[in-house]
Amino acid sequence: MNLFFLTAASGTGTTTGSPVTMILLMVGMFAIMYFVMIRPQKKRQKEEQEMRSAVDVGDEITTIGGICGRVVTVKEEHLIIETGADRNRMQITRWAIQQNNTANERLAAERAAAKEAAEKAKQEKLEAKGKKPRKKKGEDE
Repeated sequence: MNLFFLTAASGTGTTTGSPVTMILLMVGMFAIMYFVMIRPQKKRQKEEQEMRSAVDVGDEITTIGGICGRVVTVKEEHLIIETGADRNRMQITRWAIQQNNTANERLAAERAAAKEAAEKAKQEKLEAKGKKPRKKKGEDE
């Protein structure tokens, strides 16, 4: 048993790295953790803050508690939302907004329009070259 401790203390049988290698290894691990964990989290927080500050009257929102409603009044840190058919009004804080459904719908419509425009431009380019555009499956002539 004493032989094991002596062997470990003397360094025989084990490889030891220089302090510079250890420092570089620690810096590398920190850099990896920054780019894998910290940076994406900050990016998400920034996007959420922009979404919360861009809420306007008339937007459909969902709170972190799952309450859906339409924004009626916007103040600095508070919103008043109208929920349900009986038009109950609630005051909530900005940080309680989970998503802006109206903005999500606008974004989806913009993406669809951009995709459609790109497809149309591609077909026009093919027609200009004199080639026939490919038909998608299920399309009839």
